[in-house]
Amino acid sequence: MTNTTTATAHLTDSRNQDAFNTMKKCVTLFGVVSAIVLATVTAMAFTGHETTSFMWIRGAILLAVAPVIHRMAVHASRGSIRAFDRVRTLSTITPIAIIGVDLIPGLCPAWYAVMQGLSALALIGVAFITRSAALSAAFAEKTS
Repeated sequence: MTNTTTATAHLTDSRNQDAFNTMKKCVTLFGVVSAIVLATVTAMAFTGHETTSFMWIRGAILLAVAPVIHRMAVHASRGSIRAFDRVRTLSTITPIAIIGVDLIPGLCPAWYAVMQGLSALALIGVAFITRSAALSAAFAEKTS
């Protein structure tokens, strides 16, 4: 068996496919929470409550990023090492950025920071999954 065939065999292993399915569910959860955040901002604006451009822009960007990450996760589950590396990187950097920005005093209301933090938790799950020994080994063999 060649290295590519071996890596493909490891990627189609049921445990790895379960990991990819969980990863895709976590990304979907990230998207759902991001949509809820943006819907809440919209509802607040329509009911006369104060909203900021930061809340609108960030909510829209995070909602837009969710399908992109999901698509990369799908490609990774099919064996794309580039997609796997991108999901691994985004799922590590994005939660740090979300939480770090939320800690800036006065930038956003507490409820907004909490909801964004919840969406970050879903991506933290993806970061852990992409660093599992089995997935890392399967993609390491693919590059050999």
